[in-house]
Amino acid sequence: MAAHIRRRLRKGATTTAVAAAAVAALAASQAPAATLADGAGGNADPRAAGEDTASAGNDGAATGNSPYYTDLPPLVTPGGPGSSSSLPAAGSAEAGIPATILAAYKQAERTVATTDPACRLPWQLLAAIGKVESGQARGGRVDADGTASPRILGPALNGQGFALIKDTDGGAYDGDAVHDRAVGPMQFIPSTWASWGQDANGDGRKDPNNIYDAALAAGRYLCANDRDLAVGAELDQAVLSYNRSREYLDTVRSWFSYYQRGTHEIPDGTGTLPTTPSTPVPTPSSRPGTGPSATPSPKPSPSKPGGKPGTGTSKPGDGSTGPAPKPPAPKPPAPKPSPPSETFGSLENAGTGPLRATAGRTFEERVSVRARNALGAPLARVPVTFTVTGDTGTLFAGGRKAVTVRTGADGTATAPELRAGEKAGEFTVTAVAGTGRPRTLTYAATVTARQADAIARTDDKALVAAPGEKFADAVTVAATYQDAAAAGVAVTATMVKDRAGTTDNDKGPYFKDAAGKPVRTLTGLTTDAEGKLRLPEIYADDAEGTYLLRLTTEGGASVVVELTVKAPEGTAPEATEPPEAAKP
Repeated sequence: MAAHIRRRLRKGATTTAVAAAAVAALAASQAPAATLADGAGGNADPRAAGEDTASAGNDGAATGNSPYYTDLPPLVTPGGPGSSSSLPAAGSAEAGIPATILAAYKQAERTVATTDPACRLPWQLLAAIGKVESGQARGGRVDADGTASPRILGPALNGQGFALIKDTDGGAYDGDAVHDRAVGPMQFIPSTWASWGQDANGDGRKDPNNIYDAALAAGRYLCANDRDLAVGAELDQAVLSYNRSREYLDTVRSWFSYYQRGTHEIPDGTGTLPTTPSTPVPTPSSRPGTGPSATPSPKPSPSKPGGKPGTGTSKPGDGSTGPAPKPPAPKPPAPKPSPPSETFGSLENAGTGPLRATAGRTFEERVSVRARNALGAPLARVPVTFTVTGDTGTLFAGGRKAVTVRTGADGTATAPELRAGEKAGEFTVTAVAGTGRPRTLTYAATVTARQADAIARTDDKALVAAPGEKFADAVTVAATYQDAAAAGVAVTATMVKDRAGTTDNDKGPYFKDAAGKPVRTLTGLTTDAEGKLRLPEIYADDAEGTYLLRLTTEGGASVVVELTVKAPEGTAPEATEPPEAAKP
């Protein structure tokens, strides 16, 4: 990786202006959640974005503030005059993300949405960081399991132009027993990986070189400290916790905006790699205290972005080469009265449709509400608690009966998916927001029993028994729903007089109840995990003939089975004593 790492070149005022305009244009084209924080220029105080850390040590950075790729996404779409960055990015080469890498980002988003829905992690943010850290695992050079081959290692953090971080893992992750190195597609340093490493692919290992493990670890790291990544300032905090550099934030933000405008899947190993490294040239005009620039402008980093004091590095946006002083800790602002635009006013349904699902399945509809302020405008960051009440066994994803989600910039909060329990019936979902005068919305929901739309015998063997004996062969059936095995479906078995099954039969074959008494209707039967059902033993009475057994499923599917009672061939009837008159 070191062979491809560069920092932003200073190619004169023209190049700087173009780069600044690029970031500004990309940021301006996005929703509020993708907008740079106020004062995002290269000369701004890094604290303007609310930088914080997700873990202690290493300057609070997941990567140890290792070097990273500084290439920006394309700004002008090829075409005639007027082509601009506002056009969709989906068709461009840079917008292509290798298939396994893209799958890992989206899987991480789904997993975090289940375990920490209030974070609202977008997979495009993981893609932006993956692009900047490793060029999407060097263009998707991973094996079938998603592991980078060969492994991706940053330079030794030995204080020579980078941070000084002595070995913390005995070389287990990075192969270096003297100094730490950033490892894998998301470039975690070993000490951070030790705390945040994940096993996302279920192989029993937490491998920083595996894109599935690394993407989930990055997602959970970014969500630390109860962040809501749909809020721009909190997203900035998360990115700065990954690498404490303003230039890094601007670069990640530009890729995040780019990927939000559209991406497409490409084969592994065919991704666009970052450009050839070059030696950066500091710009003397960048001096501390000049104030924020008019437009967001990434500044060159003559050495490691965001380096620790005493390592010979410079502060982002500072042309000096001496140690970068730590900024003073920000003081909490004095409390101010909340204006009407920040006062919670009402809670309303945000378009939630009917809540109905079959037992054991996931509800297609999700409960969504919208908070408004006292003036009737959407209100962001309002905590909404969703609670399931009822005895159907229905729970939110992750097995929880209650979850809390904060509203986004549009005022909406959407609960995680609901998974229906095994018991059919009604239940409710309640949404509550507000403290002094809570607002409540209640949604009715229904769990229907598992159903089958077809049922049939698993074989066509004739079912025959002698009078007074039991049938030697069992009746086995299989139920399906939309051509898939219908597990857990209730089945009723009844002896009937005709194929229509309109009249029960009180003669002929029968089952036995728990007390051993004859019964001709059985309920409470259920198909197994493969949709199959084997009936209890069936007995014949003394009357020969052909009888019918009808099996009916929840959902209305049915099948009629013939049962024949007859004496075995060649069996002579019992001799009877002739009447007295017939005797000689």
